[in-house]
This record gives sequence, structure tokens and C-alpha cells, in this order.
Amino acid sequence: MRSSVTRVRATRAGEVRVRRAVARDAKRLTRLVTSSRAYEGPYAPMVAGYRVGPDYIEAHAVHVAVDDERVLGFYALVLSPPELDLMFVADDAQGRGIGRLLIAHLRDEARRAGLAAVRVVAHPPAESFYLGVGAERTGTVHARPPAVMWDLPELHLTVGGAH
Repeated sequence: MRSSVTRVRATRAGEVRVRRAVARDAKRLTRLVTSSRAYEGPYAPMVAGYRVGPDYIEAHAVHVAVDDERVLGFYALVLSPPELDLMFVADDAQGRGIGRLLIAHLRDEARRAGLAAVRVVAHPPAESFYLGVGAERTGTVHARPPAVMWDLPELHLTVGGAH
């Protein structure tokens, strides 16, 4: 699958672009996951000890949003069955359009792979973001203690149409 580079407006630090992740990004992606404020408090155990390894990056369509090589966010698309496995935006980069840029890129990549839609099982506080980018709620994935202690919203993100 040919990968694209997507650009968004320039910022004070430079232009934000999305590129395919490489093995050397693994530690930065892991740090982004484990330091996310969205996983503080009761959600902290879910990412405690979590690791995004070079093998994961190699096995999946992982893309990063970068600004002068600083990782601002990333997503991981599993092609079969089609699912958004991970998506994180750095705490200090939120509100800059990085999440929307990543979703637009994901849609382009999924379309190129021949997918019509992608399943999203969202972190509960992120559900409104996914609804805001056009995902539709399809159900609930029930808690699986001790790994996941809360129910998760399940959504369907169409990729074939306009966005």
C-alpha cells in the first residue's frame, strides 16, 4: 500500500505533516501513550507498562503527525478486520487540529486499502471527538476486568464517502 503524506497549516514551530512511523519512533509513541492525561486516575492502569514496539510499528499501518520531527500524535490502523487500534495526540498539541488531521489521513489510507469503514472502540472521554469527525455509535464493548474496568463506546467510522 502506498503511503501518503498529509499536510496541515503551518504553526509557529513549522508545518505539521503525517508520515509512516518507523522503528525509531517506538519510544516516542510509547511515551505519548503512557504520559497521556486522558489516562490519569481510574484509567491509569490501562496504559501502565504499555509499550509500542518496533514490531508493532512494522506489523500495522502506524502513522505519526510531526512538527519539525517532534511527534504530536499518531494512529494505528489494523486492516483485517478494519479497526483503529490506537490514536493519541500529545496533551500540549490538543486543540490544534492534529486529531482531525490524523482521522483524515486514516480515511485516505483505509480508502486506498479498499475499506469502506473502520471500527473504533473509544476511550470513553474520546467518544465526543469521534462523533465530531463523523463516526456513528454502534454499541458498547463491555468491561473485561481486570484489564478494562469500564464499558467502552463502539463506533463505526465511514471512510469511503466525503468527510
